[in-house]
Amino acid sequence: MSILNNKNMRDERLKILGDNIRAERMRKRFSQEKLAELIGVHKDSIKNIENGYQTPSAFIVFDIANALEIPIEDLFKNVPAKNI
Repeated sequence: MSILNNKNMRDERLKILGDNIRAERMRKRFSQEKLAELIGVHKDSIKNIENGYQTPSAFIVFDIANALEIPIEDLFKNVPAKNI
């Protein structure tokens, strides 16, 4: 797989994760600012994660799931596995 394809796969995976976070946040009727406050990050971090511009650490994803009161697996639904 070329570097470009790896980058596109990464971008696609980040976008799906971000879309899942946004959907769950909106379902809970939390603003980006409220979610950021709950997990102790700047609201721009939530915006960047939801838009697929920032790769969140495992701990941030864990904290987001806990703040949204959902299983962490829900945030990864439809995220394709990386071809190795």
